[in-house]
Amino acid sequence: MKKTFLLFLGLLFLAGCSDSDDSPADDDDSMMMDDDIVDNPQTGFLPCTSGMAGIYPCNGYDFLGQINLTQFSASSANDIWGWTDSSTGKEYALVGLDNGTAFVDITDTDNLIYLGKLPSATVASSWRDIKVYQDHAFIVSEAGNHGMQVFDLTKLRNVPNPPVTFGADSRYVGFGSAHNIVINEVSGYAYAVGTARYDLYNGGAHFINIQDPKNPIASGGYGANGYSHDAQVVTYNGPDSDYTGQEIFIGANENQVAIVNVKDKDNPVQISTFQYANIGYTHQGWFTEDQRYFILGDETDERDLGFNSRTLIFDLSDLDNPVLHDTYLGKTAAIDHNGYVKGDAFYLANYTAGVRILDISGIDGKSIIEEGFFDTYPSDNTAAFEGVWSVYPFFESEKIIVNDINSGLFVIKKSN
Repeated sequence: MKKTFLLFLGLLFLAGCSDSDDSPADDDDSMMMDDDIVDNPQTGFLPCTSGMAGIYPCNGYDFLGQINLTQFSASSANDIWGWTDSSTGKEYALVGLDNGTAFVDITDTDNLIYLGKLPSATVASSWRDIKVYQDHAFIVSEAGNHGMQVFDLTKLRNVPNPPVTFGADSRYVGFGSAHNIVINEVSGYAYAVGTARYDLYNGGAHFINIQDPKNPIASGGYGANGYSHDAQVVTYNGPDSDYTGQEIFIGANENQVAIVNVKDKDNPVQISTFQYANIGYTHQGWFTEDQRYFILGDETDERDLGFNSRTLIFDLSDLDNPVLHDTYLGKTAAIDHNGYVKGDAFYLANYTAGVRILDISGIDGKSIIEEGFFDTYPSDNTAAFEGVWSVYPFFESEKIIVNDINSGLFVIKKSN
């Protein structure tokens, strides 16, 4: 019922419908025209006034634009990432969909341009994940035998008569399906996680050298702690001097967090593991910029254990001895999903409660405050797997791109 209601609201607010052929493309750099897509994005600044931006509840964040799922010829959305072209300064949204990855020029939010789609390498899937390294997108999916698509983002600079259907520039098939991909841009290595549970690395991490982006090279892996649902990998420069300059993998492994030194790809070494009370499903986390704290989300504790949105903060000053530092409970019962740190803010994709922005400037003193939000799913804030899947807050322009499972791409920005 709520999906029907949301669709009704969306039809009042947005426009149109479209169809296109989304069959997988061959692994080349060809582009074919999608002539039958005629919808236009919803653009136009809507300020957050008296708690609303159009039909969307908000606090301190304005609506800049949207492209809905119908315009993408997709049934659902998932992950999102961004790319800034260093040559032109243009900004792009890389939008994960059930049937592929869409590319949108968001530079001028009065004129969002849907450039085209890279179809799924095999079949459609609700799960897709995207990261960027050296002007290339690296895309994995839980679609069977999908592997990792590599797409040269510089092709977005000149797309005639968009939207088009793109082909991948390369495809790595050292694994079949994967839930997530992580990239350490300092080292030039990708880490595919959430692969088959009984593969060579038990669903842990596959290491891939992507220093030559179009020619990925298998470089070992790590599976001693079992299945990794999501992870972050950094070249460490945090407070634990024992590991300065090492490459540290920190994985959310369903019922524990695993910290592993992966600098030597032939000999990865576990540093520590840790758990916490009332585990539902250890899902995803992100370091603060000083790498002292790790901010972690559990995906099922709200639904199964009755918490309001729960975010756990661990002090990793000593990587060998992680300590729970604080627990933040949000204002709604919505499930927390992906979260990312930029400066003193934590941007949390909070499913039915939209995007929640937490001020973490007082994290040392255990003071975390919700400073704003934008709710792309206005019908409710219940503990359900609907609404915002992920958020990307890293553009220098301070635009924020949001991917809503039910409604597609949103572009928002903090109110002046």
